[in-house]
Amino acid sequence: MIDKLRPIIVVFIMLSILTGLIYPLFVTAVAQWIFPAKAGGSIIRIDGQLAGSELIGQPFKDQKYFWGRFSSTPDFPYNAASSSGSNLGPSNPALAGAARARVQALQAADPENKSPIPIDLVTSSGSGLDPHISPAAASYQVPRVARVRGMSEDQVFRLVEQFTEPRQWGFLGEPRVNVLKLNLALDRLPSHREQLMKE
Repeated sequence: MIDKLRPIIVVFIMLSILTGLIYPLFVTAVAQWIFPAKAGGSIIRIDGQLAGSELIGQPFKDQKYFWGRFSSTPDFPYNAASSSGSNLGPSNPALAGAARARVQALQAADPENKSPIPIDLVTSSGSGLDPHISPAAASYQVPRVARVRGMSEDQVFRLVEQFTEPRQWGFLGEPRVNVLKLNLALDRLPSHREQLMKE
């Protein structure tokens, strides 16, 4: 009996070491060597300080920032430890209520903006962590951000265009704007008021 079990146990141990230890370490080492930033979580640092990851959205609420997609992760928005959508069906009143609340928040933040609100600003993604919005969603917010920051709309539009990422490999997905990168770039630009003060 032991003679029959020994090769099974040996193969089990060898495969466990190979697939559970050697292979993961090898793949991690290669990834860190070839794609160090991506393998490290695509972390963004400003002056050595952690600003976030370009792969995970953040809940911006201040009117001087672009807002990302609504997040319905449990406990708190953009909870990376509990990535999920709302799991609410289209006929569920709670889903419509959440969208209405988001519409009201956007309209209250910029009452003069009568443009149609892009759908991705009032719905959550399947993961609840989406760091991107559509160029249309970014463009909708330009008047508010420009007004609050004392910048020209043209200046903010140019920044949105600068941070609009094309389709992957030219044909996959849709053009998109990374909200965190855009907001960090905004913070580095002087406002019109600051420029006037310097003059």
